[in-house]
Amino acid sequence: IRIARCFEATRQRCCRLEQDGRRAREQLARVEAERAALEVKLKHARNQVEVEMKKRHRAEAELEKQERKLQLVLELLMREAWDNEALSREQRSVLSALAGRRLGAALAPVRRSSAVDESCQSLLSHSDISYDRTEDDVVRS
Repeated sequence: IRIARCFEATRQRCCRLEQDGRRAREQLARVEAERAALEVKLKHARNQVEVEMKKRHRAEAELEKQERKLQLVLELLMREAWDNEALSREQRSVLSALAGRRLGAALAPVRRSSAVDESCQSLLSHSDISYDRTEDDVVRS
């Protein structure tokens, strides 16, 4: 009878362990599905960041190009203003003020703004972001 009771206790423990193993495998499957979904989101987010950074670089290049054009127009107006008396004294003073401020310096606060830089003076900036994908290649066992 004692042997039968030991076998029964062992059988019950085996059943509990089997149920625990089944629950653990189900939980593992759920967590792996969630991890896979998060990896897809991460991939999309990285691609979006890359696209936005390219757009930003193009916009900054265009801004610099337009600033150079504006500076050239300002310099041309300044030369013409002094060469002939077509501009009024007020217009000349405005041109002088613009020339004195240097157009690039006047537009500098607009430059290189980013959501990260604008939000509560964050310690992170777009240059701190690392796109190292070596972490993605970790071998899973």
